This record gives sequence, C-alpha cells and structure tokens, in this order.
Amino acid sequence: MRSLDRSAMKWRKSSYSNSTGGDCIEVSDDFAAVVPVRDSKNPHGPVITFAADAWTSFVTAVKHGELGA
Repeated sequence: MRSLDRSAMKWRKSSYSNSTGGDCIEVSDDFAAVVPVRDSKNPHGPVITFAADAWTSFVTAVKHGELGA
C-alpha cells in the first residue's frame, strides 16, 4: 500500500471523547478504502490503518457490546 499523506488528513475525535481529553482516538474519513486511526494525545505519533470494512465491523461490535470489558 502507498504511504498516505498525513499532512492533508482531516481528523475527528471519537464521539465517546470527553471534554478533558481523556483516552481518545481520532479517525480520518478522507479515504474510501481505508480508515487511518491515531491517538489524539500523540497527533504526530504512529497511525494505524484499517481496511474500511474491518473498521465498520469493529465499530458495530463496539456499539453492540460484543467485545467485552
């Protein structure tokens, strides 16, 4: 896979983020096939990229409480 241009990405925080900036992730919706994810507390740190369908499955499982505590 080609390297993604991080400087052009627009990031959004998880809807579960709190106002104190706790343990948050940010995702970028700029790509159709992949979903880049990063730690909001370390915006210049590593980015993990998931296939879009895998990310959708993960988010659905989280919303339905299928992953446990």
